[in-house]
Amino acid sequence: MPEKTTVEKARADLRAGKSPTTAAGEFVREEIEHVREGKHGARSPEQAIAIGLSKARRAGIPLKPPKQGGAKKSSRRATGTTSRKRSATSRARSAASRRRLKREPKSTVSRSALSRHAKSVARRRKRA
Repeated sequence: MPEKTTVEKARADLRAGKSPTTAAGEFVREEIEHVREGKHGARSPEQAIAIGLSKARRAGIPLKPPKQGGAKKSSRRATGTTSRKRSATSRARSAASRRRLKREPKSTVSRSALSRHAKSVARRRKRA
């Protein structure tokens, strides 16, 4: 669940006439912070970005669906609530998973890793 301020900033960006991808950037920034804090684990900058974009789509930011090969079919469909009921996770399991996430590498979303990712993506883009 994204933070209230993130959703508000994204909506303000849309009202200001900025593109949906700019508005979704707030969610990506929040996700990168979560990885750095150890709330989530991400094995690459792309994974952190994908999680942020997925949250933006769920929050109602009008982004294009993910490309065919990269994501699961479930994220391409309209994300609604699942029909299955999920039981609450036990305290021990929750604590264990939190400890495991804390040990995940933070270097995947470091300044240099994000810079490296941005440069490689820019290289793949067509020249203007």
